[in-house]
Amino acid sequence: MYNQCMAFKTITIDTEAYDLLAARKRAGQSFSAVIKSELKRGGTGRDLLAALRRSEVAPETVAAIERVVGARKKSPARAARL
Repeated sequence: MYNQCMAFKTITIDTEAYDLLAARKRAGQSFSAVIKSELKRGGTGRDLLAALRRSEVAPETVAAIERVVGARKKSPARAARL
């Protein structure tokens, strides 16, 4: 969605920065769109999901989560009686 009056600037980035941008770029998406989406303020659930997909969780953390979830299955929460 470019208009005819849009100005263009040339920037220089190192290879590592380029690789990070390229990894986030989807087919048909411009690098400008990637930069804007990565730098915009606030976030959406989609942004959170994308960040989670880029994250790595230690095996110990996964095991701890599984223990907590397993314990909840053995002793489920009950609604308060009113």
